[in-house]
Amino acid sequence: MPDATSETDASGAVLVPVGQSVTLRQTVGYAVDAALEADDPRLHFVAPVAWHDIGDVGADVYDETEDLLERVEVWAREDAGDTSITVETALIGTDEYLFSPDDYARVIAEYAADHGISEVVVDPEFSPGGNVPLLRPMEVDLVRRGLSVQEASVDRQTRRARLTRAGGLLQFGLLFGVAFAFYQLLGGFKIASGDSYYFYYELVTGAVSAGIVAGALHRISLSSRPNVPRIFRQGLRLVLYVPYLLYEIIVANIAITYIILHPKMPIEPRMTRVRAAVGDSTALTTLANSITLTPGTLTVQSEGQDLYVHALFESAREGLFDGALERAVRFAFYGRSSAAIATPRERDDCEILQNPDEEEETEAEANAAEEGGN
Repeated sequence: MPDATSETDASGAVLVPVGQSVTLRQTVGYAVDAALEADDPRLHFVAPVAWHDIGDVGADVYDETEDLLERVEVWAREDAGDTSITVETALIGTDEYLFSPDDYARVIAEYAADHGISEVVVDPEFSPGGNVPLLRPMEVDLVRRGLSVQEASVDRQTRRARLTRAGGLLQFGLLFGVAFAFYQLLGGFKIASGDSYYFYYELVTGAVSAGIVAGALHRISLSSRPNVPRIFRQGLRLVLYVPYLLYEIIVANIAITYIILHPKMPIEPRMTRVRAAVGDSTALTTLANSITLTPGTLTVQSEGQDLYVHALFESAREGLFDGALERAVRFAFYGRSSAAIATPRERDDCEILQNPDEEEETEAEANAAEEGGN
C-alpha cells in the first residue's frame, strides 16, 4: 500500500473512486466517517468509465454506472443520518480510453484538482481494470501526483480473483474450435488434402489435442462468458481487415523496394511514440503486430497504450501518425462507428523521440562551444 495519511482533508472533501465490489458498501460507510470529521463534510463519488458507447462495446455501461452511483449516494446519506453532508457523484473518463493504472490515476487526479480535493479513499476491492490488478499501481500513481490515499478499513478481507472461474459448454466449445483450427494451421491443413489417411489422422489428433487444451484452459483463458453475436461480428470484420492489412504490407514493400533501388538510399530512421486509442489488450496486440508486419515500421515496446515504434522512412512515420491502421483495428474489434475518431496527430498522441540530425547538430554546437571556450 502506498504511503498515506489518516488525516482528513482540511476542506472536508473526500474523493472515493467507485466500482462494483463486495466491499463497496463498507467503503462508503468508512468514507462517510472520514468526511464527518471535518466541519464542512463533503463526499465526491466518481466512477471511471473504461469504455463509452461505441459499436459493440459498452452499450449499457452508462446506465449501469449511473445506477451504481445512485445507490452509493443513498448509502452515504443513510450512514450520515441527521448530519448535514454534501454528496456529489460523477462519471469520469467518459471521453478517453482508460487502459493502464496511470490512465485511471490521471482522470481521478484531474477531478480532484478541479474540485480542490486532496484526500482519496479507495475500496480495497476496487478493480478499475476489471480482472486486471491495477489497484496498487494506481494508488502509487495517485500518491505521486500529490494526493493523500488511504484504503478503507473493511471487515471482510480483500478477495483476490481466483485463477479459475466457472466454465461452461460455450467456453469449452469456443476454445476447442480455436485450438483445433490452430493445430490444423500448424499442420498445413493436410486434413483438406483429399487423402483419407491424412484426413482421419489429422482429425483424431487435432480433436484430442484441442480437447486437452480446452479442458485444461477453458476456465482460465476466457475472462467472461463469450458473447457469440459479438464474436461473430468481430470475426466478420477481421475477415475484412486481413485484405486491408495485406494491402498496407504490399504498399510498404513497394516503398522499401524504391528506397533500396534509389542511389541515395533516402531513409530517415526515427524512434517514435504513438498512444493508441484502443482499450482492449487483444486489439492493442493486433495493432502492434500489424505495425511490425508492415515493412518500414517495427513495434519495439509497449507501455500501457503507448507504442514505441521505429520508423525507417518518412512516409511510414507519417502513415503511422495518420492512424490508418489504428482506425482499421478499431473497426475490426468495435464496429464502424468506433473508427470515426481523430488521428494520433490530431489528438497530439504522437511524437518523434529520436532525430539523428538534431542530435548531430546539438553535438556539433556543443563541440563548437567547447572549442570556443578553450
